[in-house]
Amino acid sequence: MKYVDEFRDPGRIRGQLKAISRFTDRPYTLMEVCGGQTHAILRHGLDRLLPGNIELIHGPGCPVCVTPVGYIDKALELAALPGVVFCSFGDMLRVPGSRHDLLAVKARGGDVRTVYSPLDAVRLAVGLPDRQVIFFAVGFETTAPAVALAAVQALQLKLDNFSLLVSHVRVPPAIEALLGAPFNRVQGFLAAGHVCTIMGFEEYEALAQRYRVPIVVTGFEPLDILDGVYHCVRQLQEGRHTVENQYRRSVRREGNPHALSLLQTVFMTVDRDWRGLGLLPDSGLALTPAYQSLDAERRFNLGPPLQSDCGECRSGQVLTGQIKPTECPAFATRCTPEHPLGATMVSSEGACAAYFHYR
Repeated sequence: MKYVDEFRDPGRIRGQLKAISRFTDRPYTLMEVCGGQTHAILRHGLDRLLPGNIELIHGPGCPVCVTPVGYIDKALELAALPGVVFCSFGDMLRVPGSRHDLLAVKARGGDVRTVYSPLDAVRLAVGLPDRQVIFFAVGFETTAPAVALAAVQALQLKLDNFSLLVSHVRVPPAIEALLGAPFNRVQGFLAAGHVCTIMGFEEYEALAQRYRVPIVVTGFEPLDILDGVYHCVRQLQEGRHTVENQYRRSVRREGNPHALSLLQTVFMTVDRDWRGLGLLPDSGLALTPAYQSLDAERRFNLGPPLQSDCGECRSGQVLTGQIKPTECPAFATRCTPEHPLGATMVSSEGACAAYFHYR
């Protein structure tokens, strides 16, 4: 299969591992900022194939996982209202709030539905004019354009029964927060290729220069990730700190202009709370004044979220690279995919789920 088989070719992978080994003569700690990359690393055992002096740690790359409990509680409150059809991507249904999850609301009679696109929720609103349809808009910049398109369509159709609970977040402020944290030990980043396909990577260039760290935009197949590691290590060995684009088959420096134009029309940047990182300036997206009639928090008069993460769950430390999932005392004992304590064990991109399935 084009763009898959050649990036899983064993011969090429062995060659890239040899190149990395030849270029590495000291310890390096790199962080991938994408849950899809985390799962690829664990699924293919790339962390075990790399030289022992290169450590890969996992960052806040799972959009479901970084959504704070307070916003999940808002979703639970909305989903339990009579006359509401609450729509969400499937991963969110089993993420615990402070008391239960969306599946529990569904079991108690709430109309909670899994959709594959926010446009599905718009179609539901058209077909159910007597019901309030709410879409839980969660994710990085990757999923935000589809939500923006849903907002545009809803206004064009003059739907007064469609709204959005928006919890979108932006990756660059999270990287900056990690670089400035007292616990930081990351020397280079593998940036998320899918996010950069939408946003480009101009915003990363200032971060690389300010903090003197290499940032390599990286894809998701084994050879992509090893190539990203190689470029990161090479920069570190040579004393450079720039942004390089390993994922050239998908990413351009300027990003996707059509998607960016749509985002700028529908969303504005706001401060946003992250699980594990707290409140980060300009790290979130919220609806612009022209689209605030679609804001479910305003429409249903929701109060500020309460922060009440599970005391036993250490997902915040996992998401910031302070610990590996196996270092959490609850991992694979009191916390499993069937009975999760936190989002990192539930999400298909969560680091704890990756370790549980592949290790």
